[in-house]
Amino acid sequence: MGLLPLNFLNIVRSKYYSGDTFFKTQRINMKKLAILLIICIGAFFQYCSSSKKVSKPAYIPMNYISNVQPTILSSCSPCHIPPKGFYRALNTYDAAKTNIDNIISRINLTPGERGFMPFKHQKLSDSVINVFVQWKADGLLEK
Repeated sequence: MGLLPLNFLNIVRSKYYSGDTFFKTQRINMKKLAILLIICIGAFFQYCSSSKKVSKPAYIPMNYISNVQPTILSSCSPCHIPPKGFYRALNTYDAAKTNIDNIISRINLTPGERGFMPFKHQKLSDSVINVFVQWKADGLLEK
């Protein structure tokens, strides 16, 4: 009885696997699969290299026409914009450039302090204040 199962396995093995050719075919298929896998991994890591630098967008400096003038028109009018303005006019490039230190110091004050601007209004946001600070740091460009 013990020989029957061994005989059965030998018959099945010889009929379906045909000796060593099955194992040789499997080895060849595994080698092809391994080579294909190595090529795919290599192609993947080729594009994941850390040596490539990400390009940063070019820095565009603040200028009067694009950044400061619209801020002055929205935050400093009508008091500093002629003809309704009764105080120092800030409607021109030269006026804003000449008074930039005064503007920055006054908009950085807290409400209630003497000289705080905008008078009788809320403090300007940090991003609006930063427009003036950055414009000065960039060299007070007109255009």
